[in-house]
Amino acid sequence: MENGNPENLTARVFPSTDEDALWRLCCEGDENAREQLILSHRPLVFWIAKKFRVAPQRYQDLVQEGMIALIKAVDKFDPSRNIRFVTYGFYRIKGQMTNFLQRVEGKAPFPVDDSETVTADPFEVDSLDWRICLRDGIDSLSAREGEVIRALILEGIRAREYADSIGMDVSNVYRIQRQALVKLRLWLGLADATERP
Repeated sequence: MENGNPENLTARVFPSTDEDALWRLCCEGDENAREQLILSHRPLVFWIAKKFRVAPQRYQDLVQEGMIALIKAVDKFDPSRNIRFVTYGFYRIKGQMTNFLQRVEGKAPFPVDDSETVTADPFEVDSLDWRICLRDGIDSLSAREGEVIRALILEGIRAREYADSIGMDVSNVYRIQRQALVKLRLWLGLADATERP
């Protein structure tokens, strides 16, 4: 996979304009378009499944759960929200896989890169999950909210320093940050991303 990015998995299948056309057809009830969207995003399921540390006998069950999540994600996806499906699908699939492992094993292993020896924190600024979330989600925020998230989270500027630099009270910066993070979660559909089948 190029650059360790799930978007490259689907970008090679069809250009974004072709994908947009398929989503329009799918929303109109075209079963062939729906099937093509499911099949073209199938590599995402395998890519996410490989990130979990599971016993070999559990891997196929995990992939099956991921495929169920992918189908549900295609059926529930709303292209009018201007979010990329790969972002939406990533969280739906990962959430359902995690729930499955919690049900069958009583705990869920953390997803990791094969090259990593230490489990990555999914909320680190440099983690893939967080980068995907922020890159697509920031565009949905107001200009001020986007500036605050970029400064505090992406650039790592302290809230007090940022507030001083723009002449704002630090409590307002924290308030804007909280509102922006809530909007990002809602915008990405994370409130129900880990629902059980």
